[in-house]
Amino acid sequence: MEGKPSFAVNFCSFTMIIEIENESALKQAAEKLISTFGLGVYAFKGDMGVGKTTFIRNILHHLGIADFEGSPTFAIIQCYEGTNLIYHLDCYRIENQAEGFDIGLFELFTDSAYFFIEWPEKIESFLPTNVIWVYIRKEEHSEKRIIEITHDNQP
Repeated sequence: MEGKPSFAVNFCSFTMIIEIENESALKQAAEKLISTFGLGVYAFKGDMGVGKTTFIRNILHHLGIADFEGSPTFAIIQCYEGTNLIYHLDCYRIENQAEGFDIGLFELFTDSAYFFIEWPEKIESFLPTNVIWVYIRKEEHSEKRIIEITHDNQP
């Protein structure tokens, strides 16, 4: 069964909800996400094991990255070169703001690139204002995932 997005627009805010039943629907959701928003900072939130990395893998595949190296849990930042620069960040291990500053996060988000961030709450003070938030949750007693994407169109 395909994921069917529903839209609710409120002034400068945009929300899209996608229900994912299987891997095929996840690939379609990745394509829809990128075609809707393009380059930018994507912050993925959800419980451990909910599918953040799997969704990012599908997005990277859609962007032409065949050699996905998994979540950069220990390296924190993995850079891929496609048509545009792509950064995949896993901020789970960042303990405090000083660590984020030490690895250069303050300067990183000035690049015109794709940024896919797992555990963005660990580095929220470094994020630009125009973030695309991707919330993933698993339905109880099911494999179904609900992906809610919100974006405030702030300059």
